[in-house]
Amino acid sequence: MVDLLGPYRGFGALLPERPCFHPDTISQIQLAHVLEDIMQKFYSCSCYFTDNIFLEDYRLHVRFISEEQFRKDYHNVLRSLGCTSEAQFTTVLQRIQAEVERRQSLEIRSAERKAAIKETYKPLHEHVYCLQESYLSPEFLQIVKYCHTEGASKDGLLGLITSEAAPRVYRFPVFTKDFSREFMEELEHFEQSEAPKGRPNTMNNYGILLNELGFDEGLITPLRERYLGPLSALLFPDCGGQWLDSHKAFVVKYAMHEDLELSYHYDNAEVTLNVSLGKDFTEGNLYFGDMKEVPLSETECVEVEHRVGEAVLHRGQQMHGALRISSGQRWNLIVWMRASRQRNPVCPMCGRTPRLQPSQGYGDGFTAEAGDSAGWTCALY
Repeated sequence: MVDLLGPYRGFGALLPERPCFHPDTISQIQLAHVLEDIMQKFYSCSCYFTDNIFLEDYRLHVRFISEEQFRKDYHNVLRSLGCTSEAQFTTVLQRIQAEVERRQSLEIRSAERKAAIKETYKPLHEHVYCLQESYLSPEFLQIVKYCHTEGASKDGLLGLITSEAAPRVYRFPVFTKDFSREFMEELEHFEQSEAPKGRPNTMNNYGILLNELGFDEGLITPLRERYLGPLSALLFPDCGGQWLDSHKAFVVKYAMHEDLELSYHYDNAEVTLNVSLGKDFTEGNLYFGDMKEVPLSETECVEVEHRVGEAVLHRGQQMHGALRISSGQRWNLIVWMRASRQRNPVCPMCGRTPRLQPSQGYGDGFTAEAGDSAGWTCALY
């Protein structure tokens, strides 16, 4: 019998084992020790600069190598979507070029923002940067405790969480109301500050990159390693759930006159956590289809309701989107969890052997040990 929890058993008790430092108080020596196992270990795939460029006006993801290639591949489909004049096509090319340039300078700009935030931003609630077990709901702690028991199984776990109508989409509480409130207050305090802010991803325009604000080391990493990892190992062993070793975490914001919805897409992740943080909003449900390889014409989408304080956990490569909100604000914590053993053989974003590029921090979750990854594939269920 395969021990799905093997990679996580070393973490022992649920309480965080690693020291927790706030970015304002951590020394350079301490920072070096905390990041020693991260820096120069993870990589990105160079397809980030050419693939999955989102044209918001046409709800279309494209690949851009050259103008000649782009015209050949997308001229007809863009015409069918309303891009009928040369002037409109030129505008599309200009927006693609701007997005490519943004991606090429992303790591430099992110490092600059992170340094500026550390220098100028004063947190409202410093304690929320370091995960404590008291921040987690009792129901969630019981779920994780079960995952650590001898003989824990997927069937047993499914008796403790909610299975949504969408295939392999699960719901459970994560944080307490008090922590969620203080976390939201911290995020809004940062949003209203003069500190620089970057886009959370290529499709959302409003939100916060949590690594730039200093949440990665003390909050998100222990949450992934000690709590979300054991759940994912039982729920998604076929998709690398037992080998999650990196992540990208951010908060997205939907509000009137800002982002209202999110088009159909898949994530750059093996497993995705989506926690509804608040505030008051109407409509804006998630909807899920099948895995990305299944044509849309063969897919039946299922809605999944957002419930403040609860998380939705799903396969990153499962197609999904967010319907339009009709009032209020909706904030969501998103954690894209990645497994290098899963993605090293084939990049999930371009479908090719990863062309590794040196990257800061966790990069896109690739490592140089691709030879250890043979035989890991994500089955479609």
